[in-house]
This record gives sequence, C-alpha cells and structure tokens, in this order.
Amino acid sequence: MRKALRLQRGWGQQIIFLWPALLFFLTIVVTPFILGFYYSSTNWNGLDLDKAVWTGADNWKRIFTNDDKFWDSLFFTLRFTVVSVIAANVLALLLAFLLMTALKTKKVLRTIFFMPNVIGGILLGYIWQFIFTKGFATIGEMTGISFFQLPWLGTAGTGFWGLVIVFVWQTAGYMMVIYIAGLAGIPKDLIEAAKIDGARAPQLFKSVYVPLIMPSITICLFLTTSNAFKMFDLNLSLTKGGPGTSTQSLAYNIYAEALINNRYGLGTAKALLFFFAVSLITVTQVWLTKRKEVSA
Repeated sequence: MRKALRLQRGWGQQIIFLWPALLFFLTIVVTPFILGFYYSSTNWNGLDLDKAVWTGADNWKRIFTNDDKFWDSLFFTLRFTVVSVIAANVLALLLAFLLMTALKTKKVLRTIFFMPNVIGGILLGYIWQFIFTKGFATIGEMTGISFFQLPWLGTAGTGFWGLVIVFVWQTAGYMMVIYIAGLAGIPKDLIEAAKIDGARAPQLFKSVYVPLIMPSITICLFLTTSNAFKMFDLNLSLTKGGPGTSTQSLAYNIYAEALINNRYGLGTAKALLFFFAVSLITVTQVWLTKRKEVSA
C-alpha cells in the first residue's frame, strides 16, 4: 500500500512539473502541425479564416503536375545540400586534425573558427552580400585577379557557389568542435600500435580514425544535411532566390508561396511535403551511419 502511494505521489509530482512544458508543446508544435494537414487541402490567403475554402487534393495535384518552380527549387536544394555537406565536413575534419596538433595558438584558432556559427544567418548573409558585391569588386579592380571580378550573386552559377561558400564558412567551425571531441576520445596507444605495425597516414585514417569517430560523423552529417535542406536565412539575405528564381531554395519557395503570393494552403502543402522528405533523408542517413558505428 505504501509503495502504491509513493508511486502515485511520484507520478503526481512528475505531472505537475511536466504539464506546463507539455501544454506549450501541444499548443505551439502539435496543434499547428495537425491543422497543417487541414489547411494543405484548402484555398486560403492566410488571413481570413472564414475564407478558407476546402479544395480536397487540388493543391497536391498542382504541386506534382503544374508547379515547375517547386521542382526547380527542390533540385537546387538537393544540389546545394550534397555540395555543402561534403565541403563543410571535409573542411571541418581537416581543421580538427590541424588543431589537434601541438600548435601554441590552437585555442585561439578554435575560437576564431567557431565564431561564424554564433552570428545569425540573416546578419551573416548581409555581411557576405557586402563582401561579394563591394569587397570582391574592389580587390578585383586593385589586383586584376579574375576570381574577384566575377559577378558574384549576379548569375545562377556564382549565386549557387556564393551560398555554398557562406554556408560552409558558417557551419565548418561548429562541426570542427564535434570532430575534435571525437578525435580526443581515441586512445593514443591504439594509434601508436598501428604506427609500430607499419600503418601509414591513409591507412591510419581509414582503419583507425574513421571507425572510431563514426559517432561524430553521424552527428555532423545529420546536422549539416538537415541545416542545408532547411537553408532559408542565407537565401533571403544573399540572393532572394535570384536572379529570377535560379537560386531559390525549397524553404524560400514555401515562404514565397505562403507569405508573398498569399497562397497559404498551397504553401502548407509544400511545407508538409518538405517535412516528410527531409525526415526520410535524415533518418536514412542516421540509420546508415549508425550501422557503421556498430560494425566499428
């Protein structure tokens, strides 16, 4: 009887402390998500609730049959994600290996490389917009180097690489910290034993470092993949999807559809499709890399 009373008190205390957070979660996350399924099947401008007209599957049909901009944005986002994820993780891993060596300034360098991650995406985008349009142009005029004379953000190609450069610059420092934590956990005697056995640098990296830092790789791939897919702030502040819609990410396409074109129902349908696509890709990535952790 006493045990039952203690259990009831324990549950009662947990519910008392849990319900405020649970209430906020249900109100802010769960309820809008459920309502999103309803609004995705309506023709609504996002303002007047009484003007939301049920249209059934019309929005979904339009996305799959008559919305080329959505699919162009999807392919742009896929291309951006692949390039950015590879570049950010390769750079972060190189920086992690560099800063694990006996450098006197490694603590200062870690702070410097991590700092871009602290700056907000919108502010970062406007800073780099000034660098691309004013700073690079000035350097190009002074030095005559063709790289700085390119029409950065002025064409689809340079706009794409401009977004990649800024995203990698912002992300690599944070991923570097995670990789450093993984490298710091590798036993030194294991590395020394591999060197004594004649393992060279490529063999050490492939057979010792990679398997042992696979948990860090899983986390970094997950973070960079999800962040690259959801990239919106840099797109808004750097190119606004231009020129035209050639550098429009999927997140920006959804924003423009719902809040600029006032087609909230169609924008909600795109957002739901985007949610399920990102969830599927990231869950698959984590599952694949987790298998490597187990085998390692």
